[in-house]
Amino acid sequence: MSYVPPHRSRTGESGEQGAPGENTFGGNGYRSNGYNNGGYQNSRGGYRGNSNGYGNRNGGYGGGYGGGYRGNGYGGGRGGYRNNSGGGYNRNRNIPGQGRWVDGKHVPAERDTALELEYFGEAGDPHFQSSGINFDHYDDIPVEASGDNVPEPITEFTSPPIDSLLIENIKLARFSKPTPVQKYSVPIVSNGGDLMACAQTGSGKTGGFLFPVLSQMYKNGPAEVAEESNVFARRKAHPTALIIAPTRELVMQIHEEAKKYAYRSWVKACVVYGGASIDGQIRQLERGCDLLVGTPGRLNDLLERGKISLSNIKYFVLDEADRMLDMGFEPQIRHIVQGCDMPESKERQTLMFSATFPKEIQHMATDFLNEYIFLSVGRVGSTSENITQRIMYVEDDEKKSSLLDILTAQDDTLTTGLTLVFVETKRMADILSDFLITQNFPATSIHGDRSQSERERALEWFKSGRTPILVATAVAARGLDIPNVTHVINYDLPGDIDDYVHRIGRTGRAGNTGIATAFFNRGNKNVCKDLIDILGEANQEVPDFLNTISRESSSGRGRGRGGRGQSRDYRRYGGGNSYGGGSYGGNSYGGNSYGGGSSYGGGSSYGGGYSSGGSSRGGSQWW
Repeated sequence: MSYVPPHRSRTGESGEQGAPGENTFGGNGYRSNGYNNGGYQNSRGGYRGNSNGYGNRNGGYGGGYGGGYRGNGYGGGRGGYRNNSGGGYNRNRNIPGQGRWVDGKHVPAERDTALELEYFGEAGDPHFQSSGINFDHYDDIPVEASGDNVPEPITEFTSPPIDSLLIENIKLARFSKPTPVQKYSVPIVSNGGDLMACAQTGSGKTGGFLFPVLSQMYKNGPAEVAEESNVFARRKAHPTALIIAPTRELVMQIHEEAKKYAYRSWVKACVVYGGASIDGQIRQLERGCDLLVGTPGRLNDLLERGKISLSNIKYFVLDEADRMLDMGFEPQIRHIVQGCDMPESKERQTLMFSATFPKEIQHMATDFLNEYIFLSVGRVGSTSENITQRIMYVEDDEKKSSLLDILTAQDDTLTTGLTLVFVETKRMADILSDFLITQNFPATSIHGDRSQSERERALEWFKSGRTPILVATAVAARGLDIPNVTHVINYDLPGDIDDYVHRIGRTGRAGNTGIATAFFNRGNKNVCKDLIDILGEANQEVPDFLNTISRESSSGRGRGRGGRGQSRDYRRYGGGNSYGGGSYGGNSYGGNSYGGGSSYGGGSSYGGGYSSGGSSRGGSQWW
């Protein structure tokens, strides 16, 4: 059968029915009893039970998207959403991989070989990448922690402060030692403190908040849920932890990591995001949710529908916080934090994680955090020395030819490594991926105009190595952890140097090495000086043409970096005390930079804000 790229394969023949819990990769997508080529195959959309009935209390969720939830199923009878042991569903059912909280004690589930293979893979599988060959070099990265009562960092995964069950899961993931950000975040959260953490991409930020939060949840158990007279109110989800991130790809990734490290525990992780069925997500929440990951827009929608209560939140995490503000999400985040039933900052722990934190965002964080510790790991806003950076002078009309030369030269390694190619426009993403296919390079593309199922399929095919070249716009540039990416190519350089940093951070992760190639010409001179700084900081070669163009240019620095103080704690180094003027445009990030307009406007560079100004329910596909 000839190769068909995902964005051309919108429809396909039905896959054959698989056995419950079985999941095989078929010609046009996933073939199982639940999921086939972006659609759900059987009459009930893949929810299987003894009678193939969604409402069957003896059935399960099993078999569908990977067979992860098998056995006796969710539920616990009508009205049984909560029980005396706390948590979100009937804790007394024996669900593979799902532990319980009984009489104030954590009772882990038995080990499940199939789930462990699904979550952690086999040793040596490049698609389950763990620490790399340069991981020990992380010990040399400088760390700055400021604030009151900063605890001593940990040097190993030990109990305490990390729960013993979580340590077992970390070992299954084949991580042998904490990264610098994890060394500090674990004791800070264990001591009950708030945290603002800046760390370079690929430094373990996700584990930096999941490890300490899950450890505390395992220790303290589920919170009691207040009785509500309304029968529908009793079906609300009452999560203990809430994690917000800017894009649906990132929240899906965090959710996968949360499921992995919550394996065998009482904690049930759920994810909500736009572009997918809200009804399916509501059903997921009604089965119970202890740790919720979501995008700002979909969270607001579900809160307004009364499907989620934040009254039990003990741990609140903002990941990629600066990017969420850049995308115009501040009004939604403020509504979630200050306009709903979330406890006050003194009654919860709040963690903010990102690769950059300019002073203005640090000021804003004072509204969300309480007496926090500021953690700066490495040269924040810079790149990793694990990444070999190459800058090539290439005119626009020579880019395709140069890309083919690079891919041909590395052709022998395509079976073991993945190549991520970044472009600036959605149209170019499809044009370039189609061009590569005509040149016999298996490629696919991902951008904001593709449907959710198409994007998920493209990412899955890329991760699996079926299409080892992915052409992407900014949707995949920030936060995504795609294992085994060995080469990042900036076909189009971004106009913001921070975007360059985050793009090339898709390789060289977790101590592994990688290559980043960028096509540069005089059309990119606005980032020339910042690019020279980035190369110098990472001990990389600076091409002569960059120095020449930098001397010729009088445009100064690009917009993105704003000087070298953005990794510092402004409480120690001082600085401005308001948001007025400059790039933040006055009140509530209105003005030019964030779009202003109605309470959900702004964010034009990512497909518009919540409703691009106007009604409060626009439903941008970015959520």
